[in-house]
Amino acid sequence: MQTSNTPQRLIVAITGASGTIYGVRLLEMLQSTGIETHLVMSRWGARTLVHETSYTPEQVTKLATVVHPLTDQGATISSGSFVTMGMVIAPCSVRTLAAIAHGLGDNLIHRAADVVLKERRKLVLAVREAPLSEIHLENMLKLSRMGVVISPPMPALYSRPKTIDDMVNYTCVRLLDQLGIHIETTRWAGLSSSE
Repeated sequence: MQTSNTPQRLIVAITGASGTIYGVRLLEMLQSTGIETHLVMSRWGARTLVHETSYTPEQVTKLATVVHPLTDQGATISSGSFVTMGMVIAPCSVRTLAAIAHGLGDNLIHRAADVVLKERRKLVLAVREAPLSEIHLENMLKLSRMGVVISPPMPALYSRPKTIDDMVNYTCVRLLDQLGIHIETTRWAGLSSSE
């Protein structure tokens, strides 16, 4: 439960699933909010980032307030006594999904997510995979029953996006909504009577 005294800190993790631009855009959007961002990027996240985008890992780390190495199990975010608003993993690989669902804390992303769960803070997973197997669905259901928000990056076409950036921005705004962080954007206003 967040109070007005909850430190304005958010953990952002980027894994190796396709869609690393979502994590980058979240960091860009959060820069103007005054929220302290704690970034963890997996080795495969960094590799996918270079393959999919024009960003380098160094450019992305400069967008965060604090950067934690994936192997640093002694980082602040590995302890529940370090208070945060929660964590968003975008994109979230199904390997990371499985590790979180089964309590495997073999790297800092998994451990930080485990801490967020045990402290009953908000955990949002932008799971990227298609089609989904029974294993993926069972892991998502297990976590959803624990209060985790499973929010796969799905394009909203009612806003008539003109670019990929439009779709990425919309998805990231919706991810932040789940954490109580509201960025101005075009939102659903209902169907007009002429449609």
